Amino acid sequence: MDTYLAEPPPTPTDERSAMTEAITSFDDFYRREFSSMVALASTLVGRSAEDIAQEAMIRAHQRWSTVATYENPGTWLRRVTINLATSKMRRRTIRIKKAAHLLVDTPTATWDQRLDDDLLEALQGLPVNQRAALVLHYLEDLPVASIADVLDCAPNTAKVHLHRGRLAMAKRLGHPDPQNQTKDEA
Repeated sequence: MDTYLAEPPPTPTDERSAMTEAITSFDDFYRREFSSMVALASTLVGRSAEDIAQEAMIRAHQRWSTVATYENPGTWLRRVTINLATSKMRRRTIRIKKAAHLLVDTPTATWDQRLDDDLLEALQGLPVNQRAALVLHYLEDLPVASIADVLDCAPNTAKVHLHRGRLAMAKRLGHPDPQNQTKDEA
């Protein structure tokens, strides 16, 4: 009776090369996605964006064997980044409310900084899904279908988030309501 081994047991060298291959693919993923996650997080939370992007990448690395099998790992990473940013904003809001009496006015910034700060402040005042939809659409240049995947909603719901976000941003930034303009004004 002959017995055949299907495959020889892996040697330490084989395990190391398989591990190196997986790490290399995560390294490529990291290089491709990290700057986009920093940009996404910065529009959601501001200064702590790199920390949030790094934490999202750490979570992707910890689960890389699963995340790598997803059809679009970048969508999963964006969802994690948005969730981390949302948690950060909640903690920040609670902290600010508790320490409101300690806040001191900051000196006036230059015009360019105020414009950027006004835009970021207006974005941060939006509901999370509207803010995320606007950031994904205008900064990440994602189509509505991809935004829907990231936000885990239907494409029509993503369109609603974009529409309402645009209207709210126009109002917050002092621009006329585009729905109330006549054809001559538009």
